[in-house]
Amino acid sequence: MKILEKSNEKVSFVEEMDESLANAIRRSSLEIPILAIDEVEFSKNDSVLYDEVLALRLGLVPLKTEKDLELKEECSCKGKGCSKCSVQLKLSAKGPGVVYSKELKGKADVVFEDIPIDSLAEGQELEFSATAIVGKGITHTKFSPGLVYYRNSAELEIEKLENAEACAEACPKNVLKAEKGKLTLIDKYKCDLCEACVEECKKHNGVIKIVPGKEIVFVIESYGQIPAKDILEGAVHALKNNLKKVIKA
Repeated sequence: MKILEKSNEKVSFVEEMDESLANAIRRSSLEIPILAIDEVEFSKNDSVLYDEVLALRLGLVPLKTEKDLELKEECSCKGKGCSKCSVQLKLSAKGPGVVYSKELKGKADVVFEDIPIDSLAEGQELEFSATAIVGKGITHTKFSPGLVYYRNSAELEIEKLENAEACAEACPKNVLKAEKGKLTLIDKYKCDLCEACVEECKKHNGVIKIVPGKEIVFVIESYGQIPAKDILEGAVHALKNNLKKVIKA
């Protein structure tokens, strides 16, 4: 495995693997428990947005996920809701002004403080209490931990080349190099097979191809609830558990 990038927000690596395995890991990332607002009770809402619209917005505000929280259906409270499986949040605001995610108060912290929730005019008020629970992305997208995707590495095939400089300049990723009339792919992992260079070469009577390579470039971009590294580990763990169930069946 070759690591291309590693941070709390993003992890990308290269590995020679089958696309079916890469897709299985991608799908398994949706089985990682993530905290999100699930229920909202409004006591005041004078804004132009309906309660339902605000509830949908609130569900998509990323919250930092604590590992000790249990899934509601697996909790000892049997789904009734308790401190082991749910977190309470409140918000109270008066206009005029924009209401931001940082105004949510409770035992869960928002990942990004400046997400606009609503806009209040003079004299308008917004007040509600919300319940956040941990869930899985396979049931609702608000429980998704981030973007998980993959693509093949790229290989350059040249049949006929005219004006290599123009072909290289057409690449939006700047991964092609023209030197002494020759064209070289200098970073096969950054190329996303857009074929801009292929189309440019056609204009100069050249024939080149950008084809998928054997290696898979796997990318994980966290929404902030948990680190990108934990998403990868959680996805692999979920996949292993599902495979164990298949073996036992």
